[in-house]
Amino acid sequence: QVQLVESGGGLVQAGGSLRLSCAASGRTLRGYTVTWFRQTPGREREFVSSSFRSGSSTHYADSVLGRFTISMDNAKNTAYLQMNNLKPEDTAVYKCATDRSLILSSIRRFDQYDYWGQGTQVTVSS
Repeated sequence: QVQLVESGGGLVQAGGSLRLSCAASGRTLRGYTVTWFRQTPGREREFVSSSFRSGSSTHYADSVLGRFTISMDNAKNTAYLQMNNLKPEDTAVYKCATDRSLILSSIRRFDQYDYWGQGTQVTVSS
């Protein structure tokens, strides 16, 4: 059992930055696949970024590549999503999810994850 709590969302202007945190308890995240998804009402949940192989490998959606960075602090058992140069289309509820290491072809599928946080709202104004 893993419990996840996201924080760090808020309202920012386009071009601004936010850092989201995903604090885990119950088990260490080391060795787990950790993934950020985002969702806007009326749209399907969208893959954003994933870290696996104990943080040695990362993947990003094309829409955020070069702007977002996923990282992990093993000592704090926390995953982060640094979001720079935010755009209005980044507005969404951001959720982190984790599970034991997934195969590469599955990391973008939200139905592959057993553990989820409740989400944090990110709103980007123009």
